[in-house]
Amino acid sequence: MRVEIAEDVVATLRSALQLAGPREIGGVLMGEQIEPGHFRIVETSIDAETGGSAHFVRSPAAHAEALDAFFQRTGNAYDRFNYLGEWHSHPTFDVTPSRQDAGAMMELVHGERGIDFAVLLIVRLGSIHSLVCSCTLFRRGFGPSAVEILE
Repeated sequence: MRVEIAEDVVATLRSALQLAGPREIGGVLMGEQIEPGHFRIVETSIDAETGGSAHFVRSPAAHAEALDAFFQRTGNAYDRFNYLGEWHSHPTFDVTPSRQDAGAMMELVHGERGIDFAVLLIVRLGSIHSLVCSCTLFRRGFGPSAVEILE
């Protein structure tokens, strides 16, 4: 799987990370399918309120509104525009998923919502406010796998 991040999303994430400082923040990722196995992150929600210095758990209710608005803007074209996954920051840790992160994502794709796959994007600010990130794919019936991030 390949994922690219739209430039305006990168700018939004950078700004949010600067404001959050050492606190973890996060949200949901909304994507566009370019072709099978190739997605572009075109929008994200941001929950800058609930994170702490070493954890982030988003409130589903807080992001349902953002998803609903996204679906309306994209004409409910779910085959092209849809929920892609989750993101959160690791401002003082590696951008690899923790055991807790992986467990939460596995619960998501093995849960009752009918989500076959989801990606987890973990980000932090690097030198000169560059965006350092990793992206991991979680699929029903499979273990986590790395996602290629296209620039």
